[in-house]
Order: sequence, then C-alpha cells, then structure tokens
Amino acid sequence: MKQSSSSPKSKRFKSFSIIIPAYNEAATIQEILRRVKTSNVCGLKKEIVFVDDGSSDDTLQLACAFAKQTHKRTNIRLLRLEKNMGKGAAIQAAIPHTNGDIVLLQDADLEYNPRDYPALLTPILEGIADVVYGSRFISPQPHRVLFFWHYVANRTLTTISNMFTNLNLTDMETGYKVFDGELIRGLGPRLQSNRFGFEPEITALLARVKEIHIYEVGISYAGRTYAQGKKIGAKDGFAAFFQILYYNLLHAFFSRR
Repeated sequence: MKQSSSSPKSKRFKSFSIIIPAYNEAATIQEILRRVKTSNVCGLKKEIVFVDDGSSDDTLQLACAFAKQTHKRTNIRLLRLEKNMGKGAAIQAAIPHTNGDIVLLQDADLEYNPRDYPALLTPILEGIADVVYGSRFISPQPHRVLFFWHYVANRTLTTISNMFTNLNLTDMETGYKVFDGELIRGLGPRLQSNRFGFEPEITALLARVKEIHIYEVGISYAGRTYAQGKKIGAKDGFAAFFQILYYNLLHAFFSRR
C-alpha cells in the first residue's frame, strides 16, 4: 500500500532534528558535534539525536562529555546500541526519538559538512519538497579527489536503483538525506536493513509514496581514506546491488499483498 505525502506547501516548519549514527568515530565525534551545534539551520529549533552503534572506542564517552558541556545551549539526546548493528539499525533506533518537523541524517565522520544545511533545507522550507538528497555529483562545491572505483560503484548503484524506482537521482548512496519529519517517522517502522543497505531501502520506500516531492541539491564532500577510518568497502557495494533488487522487487511485492 502506498503512503500518501501531503503537499509540503501546506506545512509550517519550526524544528529540526539531526540524527548522527556513529561507530568508532572517537577521532571526529566532538568536531562533528561542534559543527552541527554551530550550524546555520535557517532559524529552526535544533535537536541532535546521537546514536552510538556499539562502539569499542571512546566515541560514546566523548559524545557524552560534549553533551554535558553544552546541555544548556543545545538539545542533545544520546542513545546507545549494546552491540554494533550497522548504520541502518542506528538510524531505525533514532527515528522514533526525533521531534523535528524536518529530520536530517548526518554521518559522524567529517566527509559531509553541516555548512551545507541551508541548501539542503531550502527546498523543504520553500514548500516544494518532502525529501532532499544531497548529491556529491552535481555540485560546484569543493570535493576531495579520491577513489575512482568508489565513484564508479556509486554511479552504477544509483543507475540500477533508478531503473527500478523510476527516479532520476544522481547520488542514491549519499549520506545527506533530509525528510519531512512526519514522513520519515511514518516510514521508520517499515525499515529493515541494518547496514548500508539503508540507502537503497529508503529510496525504494520513498519511490512508492504517492505524490512525493523529492529534490536533489549539490553538496561539498571531503572523502576520507581507509587509513582515516572509512568503513564502506567492496562487499557493501555488492550487498547494495542485491538489496536494490530485494527492496524494489521482492519486498515491494509482499508489501502490496
């Protein structure tokens, strides 16, 4: 059954939730929290929902220390998964704890810059979008030059996903996705993927929402190397291919029954 999306033009947005899933990001967690805390969110009331995905380093302790220092100035909610479950599981755990009229996903590394928030928020605030994807491939903003085959894999997976969803996205795998709060909280209970399969899964679900308005905006990107802590690899790319097939074919078929 398709879920309807009410026209975004009829809504007023006052609050903004930022979900930050993190696994073993002790080297960057306080800096990304600082950047999120000081970011321009177009006058919206800001809420941070941090989820530690069973880290074995000091990620949680450092996040707690940051929250303690800033609790009077920033609303930070801290959650923890007892064991490492994956990015998708952390996002699923966080969604019911969001209160924002708009919800954004923010990786805990420094690859995605919160300075892009105004551009990501504008289509929703202007009443033309329910969802915004931040694309690394249509942007004049600075990009670190790194792995060619990662680029090829991202573009290939996006193309395959588009073939099934009939969307014309340029960056399905982007870590910057922004949602109308009611929409993502309504879809949250239907999410299943615990790891990086969240990206093709949420895209497949959104494509089946009746009369949804999806936009893309260009973002900057400071990709990191594996020595700097990058986690996604070739096996995740192969998994994403099968997850695209599953969530657009099998899962979609059984959801309609």
